Amino acid sequence: MAVYLDFEEPIKELEEQLENAKKLQEDNEVDTSKIVKEIEKKIKDTRKEIYSDLNAWQKVQVSRHPERPYTLSYINALTNGEFMELHGDRTVKDDKAMVGGFGSIDGQTVMFIGQQKGINTKMRQYRNFGMANPEGYRKALRLMKMAEKFNKPIVCFVDTPGAFPGLEAEERGQGEAIARNLLEMSQLTVPIIVIIIGEGASGGALGIGIGDKVLMLENTWYSVISPESCSSILWRSWEFKEQAAEALKLTADDMLKNKLIDGIIKEPVGGAHADPQEMYSIVKKEILKQLPKLQELEPDKLVQKRINKFCSMGVYNE
Repeated sequence: MAVYLDFEEPIKELEEQLENAKKLQEDNEVDTSKIVKEIEKKIKDTRKEIYSDLNAWQKVQVSRHPERPYTLSYINALTNGEFMELHGDRTVKDDKAMVGGFGSIDGQTVMFIGQQKGINTKMRQYRNFGMANPEGYRKALRLMKMAEKFNKPIVCFVDTPGAFPGLEAEERGQGEAIARNLLEMSQLTVPIIVIIIGEGASGGALGIGIGDKVLMLENTWYSVISPESCSSILWRSWEFKEQAAEALKLTADDMLKNKLIDGIIKEPVGGAHADPQEMYSIVKKEILKQLPKLQELEPDKLVQKRINKFCSMGVYNE
């Protein structure tokens, strides 16, 4: 059964009308083909109208849609199943919230890394809701170093509500693990493409977010804090989450305007969950478009350009 967000209510009503019209035709042998076509056109137009003018909070909701494709779905689609997942940080254990491994995209070997959320209740618990522990970030770094050793580019998919905030994570050095990744990723001599495919929250996202090209899907968000947490800190209530979302400037458009990302990847009408196959195709084209340009650069120039990009963020002249 399809899941509808609160602002998608008009689409839901039309979908129900469509279903009733089709059922009427099947059960009573009444020709409703003309009505069906009219409703289908209205659904398409309504979806286009709604999604052409989403506010910040609505985009946050779309980024969390339970039917939205997650990291492993992208990897499997991009590689046509030619993906070998690698496990463990060689210190503590294998963090199921962070996945990675070598995959082939149009004959080119790439190291794919990303946070993985679960597709149902059991898998969400197994994947810890996409919230990685320190060993997850250390696994990611180990794989990045392996990619550098074999001179293979890296593609990171960011989709997390944040790094795991539990006491045991802090005891094992959550802050140090993320900080280490920031330092090491800034100096890797192979191309790094980062794509925010869902939620990009806080240091949990930034831990695999340093790249030569940082791109956001159209209906995603990237911020130091979630709207709910921001609301609870400033207003002592979650009721102001919509106001917080606007104030945080966390949408792809805001991030590009503030020069914190390098580009926006358009989503199919209705969001990535409306047409996952089309979304995979768009992402694949973008990766294949960016990689050759980055691979042309000498390693030292690549690293320096990456460092300069991040060092210039937030700098302004009065």
